Amino acid sequence: MTHRKKETVTAKPETLAPVGRPMMQRRAAGAVLILGGLIFFLTEFIAAAAWKNPPYSYTYHYISNLGVHGPSEGFGQFMYSPLAWVMNTGFFLFGITLFIGTALLKGMQGRRRFAALMPAFLLAVGGVLLAFFPGSGEVPDSGAVDFHSLGALAGIVGGNVFVIMLGRLYRYVGITPKTGRAMVVLGVLGLISLVGFLAVAGSGANLIGLVERCAVYPVLIGPICAGVSIWNHRIPDTLEAHSANHDKAESRVS
Repeated sequence: MTHRKKETVTAKPETLAPVGRPMMQRRAAGAVLILGGLIFFLTEFIAAAAWKNPPYSYTYHYISNLGVHGPSEGFGQFMYSPLAWVMNTGFFLFGITLFIGTALLKGMQGRRRFAALMPAFLLAVGGVLLAFFPGSGEVPDSGAVDFHSLGALAGIVGGNVFVIMLGRLYRYVGITPKTGRAMVVLGVLGLISLVGFLAVAGSGANLIGLVERCAVYPVLIGPICAGVSIWNHRIPDTLEAHSANHDKAESRVS
């Protein structure tokens, strides 16, 4: 009887490396999404803390006031933000960062990827407009475009639609179902709050700042929740490949 030695096959390190890459990329995307929301919150806090006399009110003052150095007056509110450049830097960076984080997400192809990237792009454009055209409250000349208001509308609408779409696409990007549902609710509440904000904007209501934040904060909280979920949620790499193949099959049919 002859005994044959069993051959042991050892995988080379370079063949093992790609296995962890999808998860590393998902985690990188999640970290960037978290960063995007934190940039806004942090710059808002710093700019508001520097507004001393009278103190800045989160419930009364508009967010845009933090980007106006002043002193000036607009929409019935006194505006004097010593660190306006900090807030405008936050406006500029947060939307672009969220767009980059969305672009880094794997698992979405074709129409699904477009559905997530398009509102994220609108959000990024809105943030850039907010940064370069501070909301001074001055009425533009006849025929001129109010780029600040345009940027605010693009950012709030695009941002909330982005949160809703990302929540609906939870299974493709590694977000838990519970977080996905919460994001959809957040986005819907943000859009409803926008309607309320537009109804009372310029009225001098004491809680105008709070209503505005109900429309804006879902745009920040949603991506942070998504990023944390993506970072902590392990999904099989085969699921990502299955999603990609499914989308390719759909595109062939259409």
